[in-house]
Amino acid sequence: MKALVLAGGLPQIELINQLKERNITTVLCDGNANALARPYADIFYQIAIFDVEAVKEVAVKEQVDFLITVCADQVLLIVAQVSEMLGLPCYIDYRTAQLVSDKKHMKRVFWENSIPTSRYVEIDHLDWDQINTLKYPMVVKPVDAYSSRGVRKALNKEELELYFNEAAQISRTGGVIVEEFVSGAEISVDVYVEDGQAKILCVSNSEKISDADRFIIFRGRYPVAASQEILDKIQRVAQQIADAFGLKNSPMLIQMINDGKNVSVLEFCARTGGNMKYLLIRRTCGFDVVKAVIDLTVGEKPHVELKAPEAKYIVNDFIYCHPGVFDRLEGFEELKAEGVLTDYYALRPRGMQIKGVSSSSDRIAGMTITANSLEEFNRKHRHIVDSVRILNEQGEDMMRHDLLPDLL
Repeated sequence: MKALVLAGGLPQIELINQLKERNITTVLCDGNANALARPYADIFYQIAIFDVEAVKEVAVKEQVDFLITVCADQVLLIVAQVSEMLGLPCYIDYRTAQLVSDKKHMKRVFWENSIPTSRYVEIDHLDWDQINTLKYPMVVKPVDAYSSRGVRKALNKEELELYFNEAAQISRTGGVIVEEFVSGAEISVDVYVEDGQAKILCVSNSEKISDADRFIIFRGRYPVAASQEILDKIQRVAQQIADAFGLKNSPMLIQMINDGKNVSVLEFCARTGGNMKYLLIRRTCGFDVVKAVIDLTVGEKPHVELKAPEAKYIVNDFIYCHPGVFDRLEGFEELKAEGVLTDYYALRPRGMQIKGVSSSSDRIAGMTITANSLEEFNRKHRHIVDSVRILNEQGEDMMRHDLLPDLL
């Protein structure tokens, strides 16, 4: 068999490795010639992976048996579309992929099915009559972007106009969502829908960098800080979403706000969380979501059996940098060997130009820290943050150490 893998980041390395274990030849497509996953694939094409015709051309040329990706919602849309065009298997049909990848369709379905979410308007130009029905602060977001690109909080009309224009330029279709800001802690809910039943895999806090108007995640923290009442509501909402979108067998990621009494859904997708999330899920419950996606695609049926978490605290921290050219990581391997650091990963290729911190996609590395007490975690964490470095081409430390606070 032969598989066409779209996108070449860290999760796709795991995907390619698992495909190879099944003796499946891997064809990787990515727009970056230095994609992280390129060395792991059998065949590589540098193409624009959102170009449907270009992806289709590679699939036909290589006579692949299926297309696949993990942990990437907008890419999943292309996989579903090309698979449908060529009559190839995919765990989600193109119409459903559209609904779960476009925020305006998503919000509409939420409201039609009484799924708790903020009030909003969908616009492609500044329509103040619609916008003025909402209350400040408001959040502006492109309907079809990812990794918090173009997502900004506006406190007044001037900011909203500025952020709207930015979001409209980032959106591939020009569509923009403007919604009321909901205060509270952001939580990330990873689910696997098995035979229509939403089974919770992992609930974690998504901690964001302190920024007045951006939403940039620096940490995924397990266990979530939430009451049993909130956890029960999360389960109910997850099932509502699976039912509303007709998901029968699929991974699912839901981003919510927890205000202590209720939850409000920001957005969701029929995929696993990006970057290192598949590893967090594996460590917290033992379920392999990458394997599940492969199984679904090749016609096998995954079954959810949850295991105990590896530790009381399991945390993924993401590392950002000052502008410069990324050269290498320093000090990480030694701390892993000592057992201080559970694991670490470069999320961007060597030689990449780093422009700073403007969205979650600017993270350059990630690390996992496990501990059985808050004190143990913070002791390890301080040692790591004080010891490791991200070096540029001149051997200078470009790491934003200041963006990695202790766990509270």
